[in-house]
Amino acid sequence: MSRLVTTAIFLLAAIILLRFWPRILAWFRQFDAANVARIRQEQADRADQLAHFRHTIGTAEEQVEDVSEITELDPRTASSVTRYVFEGERFATRWEAEKVRAQKIGDIARGFYRELPAALAHRGKDRLH
Repeated sequence: MSRLVTTAIFLLAAIILLRFWPRILAWFRQFDAANVARIRQEQADRADQLAHFRHTIGTAEEQVEDVSEITELDPRTASSVTRYVFEGERFATRWEAEKVRAQKIGDIARGFYRELPAALAHRGKDRLH
């Protein structure tokens, strides 16, 4: 009886694996492509003097929400208008919202560079001890 259950579980696992194999293979290919792209970018960054700034801006951008688009009724005309929302504030144009978002990203990146000397000094102290 034990062998029958083991065989049934093995067959069930094989059937499930075959059923989802295209998705699994696609996921592995996507993962591999992302790793290859990351490695190529790292190699290119070694020769680029501005790569550190690009990475800092990218990290800051990940910390800031995207501008979202909503449709609402204009109270004056009772017609449908598109508004753009960033951090709870509504803007009439996407350009205005993206400008405020870019300022926020810049502030985060500048804050990183303001804190960098203290972090590097603290890191140097850890190496000495």
